[in-house]
Amino acid sequence: MKKLISLILSIVMILSLTACGASEPAAAPEAENTNDHTYNIAIVQQLDHSSLDEIRTAIEAQLKALAAEKNIAINISYDNGQNDTSVLTQIGTQVVSDGVDMIIPIATLAAQYMVTAAEDTDIPIIYAAVSDPASAGLTDIPTVTGVSDALNTNFIMDMMFAADPDIQTVGLLYSNSEINSETPIADAKAYLDAKGIAYVEKTGNTANEVIAAASDLVGRVDAVFTPTDNVVMATEAAVAEILNGAGIPHYTGADSFVLSGAFATCGVNYTELGAKTADIAFDILLGGEVGDFHIMDGGIITVNTETAEAVGLDYSVFSTMANTVNEVVTAE
Repeated sequence: MKKLISLILSIVMILSLTACGASEPAAAPEAENTNDHTYNIAIVQQLDHSSLDEIRTAIEAQLKALAAEKNIAINISYDNGQNDTSVLTQIGTQVVSDGVDMIIPIATLAAQYMVTAAEDTDIPIIYAAVSDPASAGLTDIPTVTGVSDALNTNFIMDMMFAADPDIQTVGLLYSNSEINSETPIADAKAYLDAKGIAYVEKTGNTANEVIAAASDLVGRVDAVFTPTDNVVMATEAAVAEILNGAGIPHYTGADSFVLSGAFATCGVNYTELGAKTADIAFDILLGGEVGDFHIMDGGIITVNTETAEAVGLDYSVFSTMANTVNEVVTAE
């Protein structure tokens, strides 16, 4: 009997110890910020030129950095529409058919065609470098947002007359197929009308037409203004050669023009714009809300010192107009 009682007590103690051991929580594994899903992101660039290339490079770099930081797998594809609407239509159809998780179009025409392609889907579209999203029809769409490089046209006009108060006639060189150019050209006309300054408009929708338009301004104007116009930018090196040779300063909407030989601009930093676009895109990719578009801060004056010498202008006055004046030379 005593042996039986001892045996029972032993079993009870063993069970009690086992139960106590089970009640101790196991050490939790270290949290990992991982996601088994690979996100497919399609970047669609309107055409080749240095501004848009700079933006794309910044977007890709920032997306990869953010993905590495969060241990998220992403796959980035890239297509270029070469400013051809039929090509952009084909690209839009393909990326939607591929079932991508997000589309990032660069420049206005690319954004418009990607929105059209994805209108019957819930694919988020985060555009970069759309100067006037409202005029482009890219607002009030639940799946669409992005970053605007809206231009302060009046400030660039102020720069023009600060450097040369004796200007009598201004050339307006742009593409009438570029929605980006509509508002700033209208603003430039209003500014010049208010000052009683004459202007000559010249437009072109191909490289040859832009070069011919620039040539037609020689001997007729004292300075030329071009906004963030992708068509003109694509052939700025040739335009700059024509205008600089005639001693006509070319004021533009982006520093990429200036790196290609234009005289001066006041605008945004396109590397920063690309990084901001990627920040917004990555947040939405991981479940963030699609909000209103973001407007980049400008205020950076960029001057081509070689061009300043060629056209004979002293740009020292610009240092009184902005906190930052970047001096550059024409890129090789």
